[in-house]
Amino acid sequence: MTSSATVFNALPRSVAAAVWRADQLGTVAHATLPSGFDALDAALPGGGWPCRGLTELLCSQAGVLEWRLLGPALRAQQAGPQGPLVLVAPPWVPHVPGLRSLGIDERRLVWIDARSSAERVWVVEQLLRAHPVGSVLAWLPDVRAVQLRKLQVLAGQAGVEHGPVFVFRDGPAALDASPVPLRVRVRPGPGLMLQVELLKRPGAPLDRVLTLMAEPPGLAGWLPSPRSASSVILPETADVVGRSAVIRSRTVQRPVAH
Repeated sequence: MTSSATVFNALPRSVAAAVWRADQLGTVAHATLPSGFDALDAALPGGGWPCRGLTELLCSQAGVLEWRLLGPALRAQQAGPQGPLVLVAPPWVPHVPGLRSLGIDERRLVWIDARSSAERVWVVEQLLRAHPVGSVLAWLPDVRAVQLRKLQVLAGQAGVEHGPVFVFRDGPAALDASPVPLRVRVRPGPGLMLQVELLKRPGAPLDRVLTLMAEPPGLAGWLPSPRSASSVILPETADVVGRSAVIRSRTVQRPVAH
């Protein structure tokens, strides 16, 4: 009986290059955006967040962990000529000083305050039909699998390149089936670490948890070294999300065109 490896090695080089084996990490033919974490990029097909299709992020602390994970990638994208960063129904009011500390220019930010679950999904559909050139961050805690499938089809249309599209759901959604090809669960780790699990990705599954150092914005340079004292007084830092006193900039909130 001929082994699969023998058959694969006997293929013409041009054919073998186009064949994907299930024990290999999947490849992508479209652009990706580096995550800013070397260990995560090594585990993501194409070496970064995909710029075609959806990425589903399951967060145990909505409105906090996703910014710490995506901050480096969004900062790098904002440094280039790409389009705006679009926020759809964030759980907290965007806080301009906190966004600035991430390197995000509020003048290139679009905040869409959709209320109901149906409105949120409709807004994301319209954005994908318009082929966004920037990144889209959408908080869809109540989205259904059939809705995700439609969004995935729109985001993965052949020949259409755009920025990454992230859909955020609660951590327990990991138990639900999803048509999204890349599913990532993010949880707080020890200290300032993030624990990242790739629940689903094109290619072989990842059977380990990635532990990433992700300092909150504004704390760099104020954190104690492992040999220093166990307590330290930290400065007041701007969070990405606001509380009661929030700076509302008219450049942040824009109406959706119907």
